[in-house]
Amino acid sequence: MNMINEINGEQVRIAIIGMGNCASSLIQGIHYYAGKPFDECSGVLHEKIGPYGVSDISVVAAFDVDKRKVGQDINAAIYAPPNCTTIFAPDIPECGVKVSMGRILDGVAEHMVEHQPARTFLPADLPEPNEDDVVKILKDARAQVLVNYLPVGSQEATEFYAQCALKAGVGFVNCIPVFIASNEEWRAKFEARNLPIIGDDIKAQMGATIVHRVLTNLFHKRGAKLDRTYQINTGGNTDFLNMLNRTRLASKKISKTESVQSVAGCRLEEENIHIGPSDYVPWQNDNKVCFLRAEGRLFGDVPMNLELRLSVEDSPNSAGVAIDMIRCCQVALDCGVGGLLEGPSAFFCKHPPFQHEDDIASEMTETFITDMKLQGVA
Repeated sequence: MNMINEINGEQVRIAIIGMGNCASSLIQGIHYYAGKPFDECSGVLHEKIGPYGVSDISVVAAFDVDKRKVGQDINAAIYAPPNCTTIFAPDIPECGVKVSMGRILDGVAEHMVEHQPARTFLPADLPEPNEDDVVKILKDARAQVLVNYLPVGSQEATEFYAQCALKAGVGFVNCIPVFIASNEEWRAKFEARNLPIIGDDIKAQMGATIVHRVLTNLFHKRGAKLDRTYQINTGGNTDFLNMLNRTRLASKKISKTESVQSVAGCRLEEENIHIGPSDYVPWQNDNKVCFLRAEGRLFGDVPMNLELRLSVEDSPNSAGVAIDMIRCCQVALDCGVGGLLEGPSAFFCKHPPFQHEDDIASEMTETFITDMKLQGVA
């Protein structure tokens, strides 16, 4: 067992940026699966990655800017409004880790502050940390992996925390559509520091993007001509409320669209593909509804079309993937492997630097996990 394993007691010590619905589902899952046999762990892809099971993940630091969460124990903050995801692990005991005040920058859209319903965002009136403050928190907590759950459109804030990860010497898991792993300059910074990075933009387990990719690839593999397609999503969580500001959606639309275009065989013209959120429906809460349509031609140019409606609880749908992203990042740290983790990024994310078909990305990820094991992590 290497030194990091000895320090951690075979735990993956993570810090989380943004204690919203996704963080809630992730932390609930860490407790929910404790002691369960693997065959009863629905939604978990791997029993172990290296020596780490799901419940070996320990949250040792967290950052948020909402006054209902800052200063709270993390296990209490995950139930605080505006969080509205399903509670499948109630009454998690306090762990003694408090949510720290984060840096706002562009992490909060103006309309989020002005929005009036009961679940509106409430900024904490506290001093914001600088880089050195965040780095100290990470080092004092002995965090190994920093997980980014900031809102869509948080370019400056994400870059701030990515720089903090570099200074603190921790791995970075970028779950949002701000391009860090897929930005050559940022990717080079992590390579230079020999720190692993996985990104960008988490691809949910059975979400709109993965389903759209599979169906688009099916057209290609079966020789059908895909002429046009759309994916429209509605939801009632703060992610959808945040995205009512369309100026924050540029990277999100690129990420989701490119994820589908990359498996289409022949790229569609811009006017023939539309992928993006449609509207905020408050009573949907964390439920996300996807409306998907694909129009194409079969043999003899005979037309066909496909329509699908997918309804999923958004945050648990991504948490099972985040569990594996975190563990892959940790085993890379344990083995001294830094820079982009290409297989996990392609398999777990919508906008990796290098797109691969999902079955190939899966094989690359399994090879990565095996290679890390052979290097003596387990």
